[in-house]
Amino acid sequence: MGKEASFYPDEVVIRPERPAEYIEVEALVEAAFRLEEMSDQSEHRLVRRLRESEAFVPELSLVAETDELCGHILLTRVTVGASGKVLALAPMSVHPFKQRSGIGSALIEEALLRAEELGFELVVLLGHPEYYPRFGFEPAGRHGITAPFDVPAEAWMVKELVPGALSWTEGTVQYPDAFFTKEG
Repeated sequence: MGKEASFYPDEVVIRPERPAEYIEVEALVEAAFRLEEMSDQSEHRLVRRLRESEAFVPELSLVAETDELCGHILLTRVTVGASGKVLALAPMSVHPFKQRSGIGSALIEEALLRAEELGFELVVLLGHPEYYPRFGFEPAGRHGITAPFDVPAEAWMVKELVPGALSWTEGTVQYPDAFFTKEG
């Protein structure tokens, strides 16, 4: 089944999301993106659609909790060229009252560690270019990995989980349909 929980400073526990928490997690995701300029305010619905898709990896839908749920991260399967060992990080959410406290960093670090343990080779994301490089993300375009939609080059990033994976993986990322549907 894999690792149940990891403990971080300030009593933050990172663990897999439980089905009984789905509604609470969606409310958390909605609150986290409510004031985000670059958001279309539908990330909580994206989480729901991804959970219902074949791309969903339950071990990589993680929550952060202190005395209550305060963060969530989701990595789902995508493909690039012939490689199916690639994940997309989207979304990553921290409750507005808990942001800038290290919870997002703990979620990312734990999710990347678990993804590597599960045998995935790369993680792609569309995100803030001033934030994600501290976790080893770099512009994906430099490595011949393109997005299936128009995005700012500096915000389209990739991280290698397996040394050398970027040398044998290139092409356009194929996301599951759940990323492009607005219902749900």
